[in-house]
Amino acid sequence: MDLDQDTDNGGRSCCSCCLSFIFTAGLTSLFLWLSLRPDKPKCSIEYFYVPALNKSLDAHSRLNTTLNFMVRLANPNRDQGIYYDDVHLSFSNTNSSVANYTVPRFYQGHKKKAKKWGQTLPVNNQTVSRAVLTNGSAVFRMDLKTRVRFKILFWKTKRYGIEVGADVEVNGDGVKAHKKGLKMKKSDSSIRLRSYFPICVLMNLLVLFVIR
Repeated sequence: MDLDQDTDNGGRSCCSCCLSFIFTAGLTSLFLWLSLRPDKPKCSIEYFYVPALNKSLDAHSRLNTTLNFMVRLANPNRDQGIYYDDVHLSFSNTNSSVANYTVPRFYQGHKKKAKKWGQTLPVNNQTVSRAVLTNGSAVFRMDLKTRVRFKILFWKTKRYGIEVGADVEVNGDGVKAHKKGLKMKKSDSSIRLRSYFPICVLMNLLVLFVIR
């Protein structure tokens, strides 16, 4: 009888140790998730210029229909770096494509900002003139699409899709009407950046449920 009781006590003690370990591991994993989970990069349009829409230029100079621009990508994370795949930029007007441009893949360190300058020709010169409104200004849509991986300590996360965009108003000088940078916001079709939850937390909860 005493032997059975000792066995039961030993089993309970072992079970208590297992539960304590699982609970501690779960809390540790949760703490790491809360402290290390990354925020998506912040993208903005800082510069935009179309010589063809600059009314102060002569007729010959206004034949230049190139789109000149600069986008800024900021890493808001203090402890995570970001690996960007190729960054695809598309320009459109009233749902018609104007031009495309690709920024080659790159790495961005903690709390760093990257300024990416570019110049591209429209697929059709007439698409630039179609962007002009009755008041003399013009509006272009600029969309950014890429996939990113976060570097956390010594490992990398899986890839997450980023799709953001903004409307750019161009004045009579052919430049971006708003002096401040235009924040590129998430498109309706974008893939939400899902928070990653350590698999060990889920496994711990599952084991705890089975034991109970």
